[in-house]
Amino acid sequence: MESTISHLANILQSCISKKTHLTGRVVHAYVIRLGLFSNTFLSNRLIELYSKCGDINTAYRVFSKIPERSIYSWNAILGAYCKLTHVRDAYRLFVEMPERNVVSWNTMISTLVRSGYDREALNVYEMMIVEGFVPSHFSLASTISACGALLDLEHGRRSHGLVIKVGLERNLYVANALLCMYTKCDLIKDAIHIFEDISEPNEVTFTTMMGGLSQTDNKKEALETFRLMCKKGIHIDSVSLSSILGVCSKGGYEELGLYDQNDVFPCNVKGQQIHTLTIKLGFERDLHLSNSLLDMYAKNGDMDSAAKTFTNLAEVSVVSWNIMIAGYGKIYQSKKAVDYLQRMQISGFEPDEVTYINMLAACVRSGDIANGRQIFDSMSSPSLTSWNAILSGYIQNRDHKEAIKLFREMQFQYMEPDRTTLAIILSSCAGMGHLEAGKQVHAASQKVAFRNDIYIASGLIGVYSKCGKLEWAKHVFDNVPDLDIVCWNSMMVGFSLNSLDKEAFALFKQMQHTGLSPSQFSYATILSSCAKLPSLFQGRQVHAWIMKEGYVNDIFVGSALIDMYCKCGDVDDARQFFDMMRNKSTVTWNEMIHGYAQNGYGNEALCLYKDMICSGEKPDDITFVAVLTGCSHSGLVDAGVGIFNSMQQEYGVKPVLDHYTCIIDCLGRAGRLQEAEVILDNMPYKDDPVVWEVLLSSCRVHANVSLAKRAAKELLHLDPRNSAAYVLLANIYSSLGRWDDARFIRELMSEKQIPKDPGYSWSEYNDRIHNFTEKDNLPVVAEEVVLSDAV
Repeated sequence: MESTISHLANILQSCISKKTHLTGRVVHAYVIRLGLFSNTFLSNRLIELYSKCGDINTAYRVFSKIPERSIYSWNAILGAYCKLTHVRDAYRLFVEMPERNVVSWNTMISTLVRSGYDREALNVYEMMIVEGFVPSHFSLASTISACGALLDLEHGRRSHGLVIKVGLERNLYVANALLCMYTKCDLIKDAIHIFEDISEPNEVTFTTMMGGLSQTDNKKEALETFRLMCKKGIHIDSVSLSSILGVCSKGGYEELGLYDQNDVFPCNVKGQQIHTLTIKLGFERDLHLSNSLLDMYAKNGDMDSAAKTFTNLAEVSVVSWNIMIAGYGKIYQSKKAVDYLQRMQISGFEPDEVTYINMLAACVRSGDIANGRQIFDSMSSPSLTSWNAILSGYIQNRDHKEAIKLFREMQFQYMEPDRTTLAIILSSCAGMGHLEAGKQVHAASQKVAFRNDIYIASGLIGVYSKCGKLEWAKHVFDNVPDLDIVCWNSMMVGFSLNSLDKEAFALFKQMQHTGLSPSQFSYATILSSCAKLPSLFQGRQVHAWIMKEGYVNDIFVGSALIDMYCKCGDVDDARQFFDMMRNKSTVTWNEMIHGYAQNGYGNEALCLYKDMICSGEKPDDITFVAVLTGCSHSGLVDAGVGIFNSMQQEYGVKPVLDHYTCIIDCLGRAGRLQEAEVILDNMPYKDDPVVWEVLLSSCRVHANVSLAKRAAKELLHLDPRNSAAYVLLANIYSSLGRWDDARFIRELMSEKQIPKDPGYSWSEYNDRIHNFTEKDNLPVVAEEVVLSDAV
């Protein structure tokens, strides 16, 4: 009988190896016929057979009829359920097991990890330790993988300690699992330590290390790791190549000179070279690797190479099309992206959610909001990401009204916003100064439990500040438990917007005392307050901080410094700093030209404007306001007229109200009132009171009564409460000795109760700001604000 059992066991083993299900069933029938169905050894083999052939129901029926089940029987049926990832049934069997061995624990833990039940796997592992079992390399590798997936560093380090205790630190599976865990937890130093201790690394080791270095932005080190992999002759598979292409997709690899003539593969690793290597190693038909190549080219903006690669692909997927659409979106070619979407549909591929999001992003980046909206409207049930994408498109186009309208539609469709949605829409509320909408968003943020979210708090501070509700903004600011730099900056901007510059200084000082380092935006904001006060002493203090913190070469901070020095009257220091700046933008040039203009240095403003043109920097509308102001203040009339005429003809900048005001002021100051009147009659901004006030002021200087009467009449028609019209006209009559007419105007002003705006001035003395008004006999001394004792 024993020989029969042994013979049947061998036949069943052959069936298991060859997965011959039908033959196995015949053998099973023969076992039953011989009355051997109660034999545990043969039943275990039958469970293995049916498990291997995927027939779990028959396997369990065999198991249930075994009169004396051994631990091997339990492990066999447990393994059968685990192999087919019937996790719940497997765990139920695991709990019912009368006894377990290391195989039982290993099988259950590894199955839970493979099925994504990482926390449950750790719980089973803890039970294993409590019951006194020493884990093997299988259970430890699975457990450490679970720790990496959960970013559970505490459990991971404990498992690492046990690895060392049981002497498995040299086991390659365990070492690779440790390496993977530390890279996922961004502990790159620990990962490098593990990597260096592995005596015989394989492709998994190198691929994991490259991925970890890339994830922590150590691109050079990642590329050098690939170089080492090539040099050691480690097998390079498609996963390794995909990993290194992921590094190349982040850019900057061209600068790395890693070439070594003795190496098997080129070591000046670039995306194109990896592409060549994929062909050399025969991976050109690997779809995943092909998509990695496309992604690398697209993320580096090389869409010509991406298009060639795409055309030559043996097989494409929806992912391939999505990469191409996203790539063209990145370089602002929405029409190309639309073309690929149409080709995708013609080729029989159904766009997925990622396709639509990529298309929306392409349209938003390209400013093509109309096409973006069409794509959005064509989506049957857009995701939250899609809503956020189209909303951000309206924000970028400054169409705040449509953004708020779409946000309300989003609420009607019961799509719950996230922090990104609320931050986007708060930007629109601030842009429009729409207080009621801001309050509604505030209420919505409380409803979805974003009460103390710093991004939303920053947006709310911006809305309330823009709408003049500074006490509300301060209330939001004071109730955020963990303020970040954005919230501090928003609050400082709020004070500055509401002309509370001393309070902005105090807040800047308070932020410093918390230990938070100011950002570029912090310095630009506080310099604006210095410029508005104006306070040269405080401005110099801020300049010292900027130099200390290393922001002196930042374009925005540098432009703000120039503006501060100019508005404080120190044009020489402004020009000295301007000349020292390594990089200059149009904003920088504009600030310096405007600084010269406002301080009466018209010739210098004109020369700097010409230098700007020669440098290749294109002037914008603000540049022309600045240089025309300089021409006006310094009597450079012909130069001003020439520049005004060149705006649209040479630079494509259409004159707006500010430009017309400047040129009318320029002509008026020079007494060329007839020319000014001709421009005024032909311009599209006759309904703005500013231009008439400027003309009236020039009439006073040149005693042109007839034109002054016209200007005053138009000004009072547009702005009946404007005191300037009465005062300027009265002054013209007084200067001509027409005292009765002057008295009549002043009496008319008094009769209509038009108050004259009081004059005031600022002065800085002994590091303090002094405020004078026309009625004061003594100065009112403002509070001194000291930024920091450490300066």
